[in-house]
Amino acid sequence: MAHSVESRFIAIVSGALLTVVAPLFTLLLTLSYHEAIRSQRDHLEILLTTNTQALARPLWDLDDDTINQITGTLVSDPMVKMVEVKDTSGQLDIVQTAGDDAVEDTVSTSRTVIYKTSGGAITVGQLIVHYQSLSLFTSLSQMEMAFITIFILAILTIVLAAIVGNRFMVIRPLMRLAAAIEATRRLGSRHHVDWRSKDEIGRLAKSFNEMQTQLEKEELEIKNAHERKIEIYNRTPAMLFSLDRQDRIAAVSDYWVQVSGYSRAKALGLDFADLIHPEDRPLFKTRKTAFEAVDATGQMGITLRFRCGDGRTMDILILEKELHSSAVTQSDTRLCVMTDVTELRQSEKRNRQQAISDHLTGLFNRQGFEAILDTQIREADKNGTELACLFIDLDRFKAINDSLGHAIGDAVLKEFTLKLEPLLTADDSASRLGGDEFAILLAGENAAERASKFSDRICSILDTPFDIDDNSIRMSASIGMAIYPVHASSAAELLQNADMAMYTRKRAGKNGSQMFDPSITDRAREHAEMERDIEQGLAEGWFEPYFQPILDLATGQTAGFEALMRLNHPEKGLLPPAAIVSLAEENGTINRIGNTILDLSIANLAEISRIPGMENSYVAVNFSPLQFEPGLPTRIAGVLHRYGIRPRRLVIEITEAVIMKDDPQIRAILDAIHQLGCRIALDDFGTGYSSLSYLSRFPVDIVKIDQSFTRSICEETVEVKQRSRMLIEGIAAISHKMNCIVVAEGIETEEQKALLLSIGADCGQGYLFARPQPVPAVIDDLNRDRRVDSVSVRQA
Repeated sequence: MAHSVESRFIAIVSGALLTVVAPLFTLLLTLSYHEAIRSQRDHLEILLTTNTQALARPLWDLDDDTINQITGTLVSDPMVKMVEVKDTSGQLDIVQTAGDDAVEDTVSTSRTVIYKTSGGAITVGQLIVHYQSLSLFTSLSQMEMAFITIFILAILTIVLAAIVGNRFMVIRPLMRLAAAIEATRRLGSRHHVDWRSKDEIGRLAKSFNEMQTQLEKEELEIKNAHERKIEIYNRTPAMLFSLDRQDRIAAVSDYWVQVSGYSRAKALGLDFADLIHPEDRPLFKTRKTAFEAVDATGQMGITLRFRCGDGRTMDILILEKELHSSAVTQSDTRLCVMTDVTELRQSEKRNRQQAISDHLTGLFNRQGFEAILDTQIREADKNGTELACLFIDLDRFKAINDSLGHAIGDAVLKEFTLKLEPLLTADDSASRLGGDEFAILLAGENAAERASKFSDRICSILDTPFDIDDNSIRMSASIGMAIYPVHASSAAELLQNADMAMYTRKRAGKNGSQMFDPSITDRAREHAEMERDIEQGLAEGWFEPYFQPILDLATGQTAGFEALMRLNHPEKGLLPPAAIVSLAEENGTINRIGNTILDLSIANLAEISRIPGMENSYVAVNFSPLQFEPGLPTRIAGVLHRYGIRPRRLVIEITEAVIMKDDPQIRAILDAIHQLGCRIALDDFGTGYSSLSYLSRFPVDIVKIDQSFTRSICEETVEVKQRSRMLIEGIAAISHKMNCIVVAEGIETEEQKALLLSIGADCGQGYLFARPQPVPAVIDDLNRDRRVDSVSVRQA
């Protein structure tokens, strides 16, 4: 070991010398050599420059004495070994050397001698200087050689000192430490290292000695701990027991004996499975397979019912841990901790029940309903029976909450639950899915018949008002029914189909029941397809206003146009506008559609205004009640300003549905639009409940008589015809008294036109004049009529 460490140390030192010192030494020599070359070159340059100037005149005069003096001065320089001077005429060839061997190992350099005369510069000769060449070592000065020698000696001294120091300070204590370790291994006793110093080796030896002392203490403590373990096992206040490989009880603690009711003598050797409730024994016996396959930590937990020695049963949690006696042999015992969890299990059961129950009504909540639904479907599949699902939605419940408060609303839900519970049998289940939505599951034979009767009974009990806090509250319910497996193949599909049937009933007028049928799915699919068409139409510009002219009945001139929304699908063509509006109001896209139609209508009116005679025509745009938001007047003003249209040329058409609510916000918005200068038209006048009162309560400028009155004035029945005429005359008279223009809708014949004009209608629209058309077609018609009028005027 000592030789190995020492050889490695020497190798490291040698490697350091080779990798660090040798490159530095080479670099020093190279730098010194290049510096000597540069100094020699600079010195020669100075000599050549000064002496060529000095030789110019003597060579011109062929003064050999002067030339010899100059060359003698050059040869006296230590660097110069020989000098040659030749003139251009060949008369002079002077050579001087510094000694007999001066020209050996030399290199030469020459310089042309030029003499400047009044006639110009003349080359008079050549100066050749031979000088000693320098090598890597000859370039060193004596001082540098001395420094390098001292440097090498210092390095050798350091290396030798390091090797000697390593042997005495490291190798020797390591050998002693190795000897102590080997003695401990062979003899088993704790040997110490006899080495004391204040360096790292000394601290290592001290730590080793302290470790040996600590190990001696720990060995003693382990012996004492083993003795205490047995005492702790028996006296710990926990139900500890041990099992052998055959699941026989190998040991039990005193606390286990106290709680279980079995004596230690009777318990030892018993098969633990015999102490478990018979229904839980298979779970206990198969735990090892699950434990070996799943749990890699060596610990397993299982909850069972345990039969105590006094006959009582308690729920226990057993945590089991394998005890490995060595790394080679398999464990032959397992330590188990048994905990009484009877109260905890009961609490969990209560919490689980609360988690699946509705806190207000006590029925199942949605989570509980879904669990019951899955169970009921499995039972139906097993027994080959049907299962009916009723989806109940209480009509007008939101209005009750909004008008009477949530406390009354909660009381209504509780009262409904109390009336519902007597209708249920032991096999039925009821749940509150949320808000005013309930679901009922009816199991057994004749599920469809039972569902129908159950729905009728629910509607019957709701016929009687609820008396809550001196409030007589009338309720009704929309009920959807679906049967498994007739209408659905899964729990989710059954609930969804019952929900769809309920919405079908609600759209049909509420207060009743509806059994699911495939046509409902088809309508839902059509509904979803129309929603996609609306979104794509808004994104790709499929929406456009069709213009239907409104004519002055007296003059026959076009007074304005009604803009009618159309969705022109590139593949399906024109889609029904009524269905689109209904769906848009339901899913909230009506605002986007309304804004699109408003913008296009104003833009088209601006284009129509370029036609002579159409400068004062107006456009009437229909508005849904949902479009009346606070920012609507500002938006209208912005669109009108953008296209340069006067506000009076825009008519906002509203129906009685807008003003029947008597919403202060809607009234304020209508007032703001009217103050802006736009006119308000009341559409379908005469078909509502209190049409005449609207004329006084809202800023109405135009009254549009519903087309049903227009058709009835030409009925074959004289009585109907006369009453319709009187109604229109009355509407026209009242409207004119209130400065309103009367527009009759649905004019299809000349007879209707003449009668309406005679009984007071100002304007009219209908198929007699024109059908709703795309704006380009309307513009073409207007231009054609203008050309016809021009020809008629010229002919006249």
